[in-house]
Amino acid sequence: MQLKEIDKKTYRSKLNQVIIAFIITLALLAIAFGTGLIALFAEPLALVSVNIEAGQAEQTNNFKYNFLGVVLALLACAAILQQLKDKPFFNEIYYIWQLKQLQNTIYRRLKKIKKASVNGDKNALVVLSFYYASLKQLYILDDNTITMSSLNNDITKLEQLITEQGQEITSDAFTPEMLLSYK
Repeated sequence: MQLKEIDKKTYRSKLNQVIIAFIITLALLAIAFGTGLIALFAEPLALVSVNIEAGQAEQTNNFKYNFLGVVLALLACAAILQQLKDKPFFNEIYYIWQLKQLQNTIYRRLKKIKKASVNGDKNALVVLSFYYASLKQLYILDDNTITMSSLNNDITKLEQLITEQGQEITSDAFTPEMLLSYK
């Protein structure tokens, strides 16, 4: 995977639109599915017995139908997003989603990758270079200035390690297959 330049303003605008549309669609579908399930499977109100002498009414519990409606709505929204992910509008959003998935994979193997990089493993150095460059891109897009100084320190240490080992490393050389040897 190659790092792409992403316009922060465009990305944030599109992401906010997708989030709002997702929330509205989820809410409407949850209500529709819940109402439909209650209409199909719940006991009719006429059959609910009422104990007027005790001053209590037996109430029906439709929680399971409402919960199932939310689950169905969530599945429907996920299916819709899956169908839309390849549309041009979603280019930046889908790219960042893929990048975050890849970062999670690298993070889970980071200890082994760092150990291999110190031992001169060129692939480990490429993976770290990509990882830090992608983190920097995401931190900038998400306005994460709190951890940026720590990341810059890690990048500096990596550059020193690469120089000490006499290697020429770029993040462009990264491929996801490089991660297979660090399980």
